[in-house]
Amino acid sequence: TQERLDNLEDPFKLYRCHTIMNCTKVCPKGLNPAKAIASIKKMMVERELA
Repeated sequence: TQERLDNLEDPFKLYRCHTIMNCTKVCPKGLNPAKAIASIKKMMVERELA
């Protein structure tokens, strides 16, 4: 998990999502990418505070 989080340390990757939820509204598979991205952002913050 740490290696994957390291790969997301870039302002043009994870943090381009502004949680507008458009991806969730139009996802043809009924997934919730915005929720998953928010969860990953939380993991990144927790990792920095640890």
